[in-house]
Order: sequence, then C-alpha cells, then structure tokens
Amino acid sequence: MTLQHWIRQSHRWLGIALTLTVLANFLAMPFGPPPAAITYAPLAPLALLLISGLYMFFLPYRRQAERN
Repeated sequence: MTLQHWIRQSHRWLGIALTLTVLANFLAMPFGPPPAAITYAPLAPLALLLISGLYMFFLPYRRQAERN
C-alpha cells in the first residue's frame, strides 16, 4: 500500500469520524450545554482532515513540478 493510498483512505475515515463527532455534539445539545470533551471532539479529526486534504490538493502540482 503506497503512502498516497494510505492518506486517501485515512482522509475518508477521518471524514466519517468528523461527521460522528459533530452528530454527537448536536445530539447532546438538547440536554443542556454539552461537556467540553464533546464540544471539542471534532477539532482533532478536522485538523487531520485539513492536513491530509492539503496534501492531496498540492500533490498534482508537486508531480508537475518534478516533471519539469
């Protein structure tokens, strides 16, 4: 398994994790203010999604620069 495949696959799973943490946050809101652990839980997957997304975004430009 190449690094690019691993990053793409982890990006997909991180998207699912982010969705679940945001959903948990919204499900906890009717019961009062959610605990800090639930409130800040989406930040970790979001930061990792940012890193992997930027990597995948700039990958074609890097390949093009290596060819020239």
